[in-house]
Amino acid sequence: MVGMMGAGKTAVGKALAVRLAVPFLDSDEEIVKAANMSIDDIFKRDGEAFFRARESEVIARLMEEEVGVLSTGGGAFLAKENRALIHRLGASICLDADLSLLWTRVRHKNTRPLLRTDNPLKTLTNIYNKRAPIYALADLSVQANPDYSIEEMATSVIEMLASRPDVLEQL
Repeated sequence: MVGMMGAGKTAVGKALAVRLAVPFLDSDEEIVKAANMSIDDIFKRDGEAFFRARESEVIARLMEEEVGVLSTGGGAFLAKENRALIHRLGASICLDADLSLLWTRVRHKNTRPLLRTDNPLKTLTNIYNKRAPIYALADLSVQANPDYSIEEMATSVIEMLASRPDVLEQL
């Protein structure tokens, strides 16, 4: 699962994993466990470049060792090597949420280090505009519908996955 922060990768990914009877994996959670500190603290102490390097290592390990649904952090898909690895070992599924939906979901959360700016909406807009063309490179894309429940979004993803029997066969 790839896409912007707030797109629903974790919630939909968990529901999808249950429906497919496979493990749910979260690269951010794995990084937090390995570092024994929050992502915010990693960003503060070591910087974004350090975090992104650890993120790539974790994604590679999870993709090579596990079969399941993997939710990646919002910036993970920006790295060309991560995109190639995900494509080679599975399929990238972008949850494509528009900016207004993303803002509704993230504006009251203080767990997004990239949005700790004087104008978080402007920052989110800039991040969105920069990342949207890269997310468009995903193998599959499902439009996030604000009227859908998590289960309905998982159904949309499963319907999209039907076009990739090679991925479903691995499960």
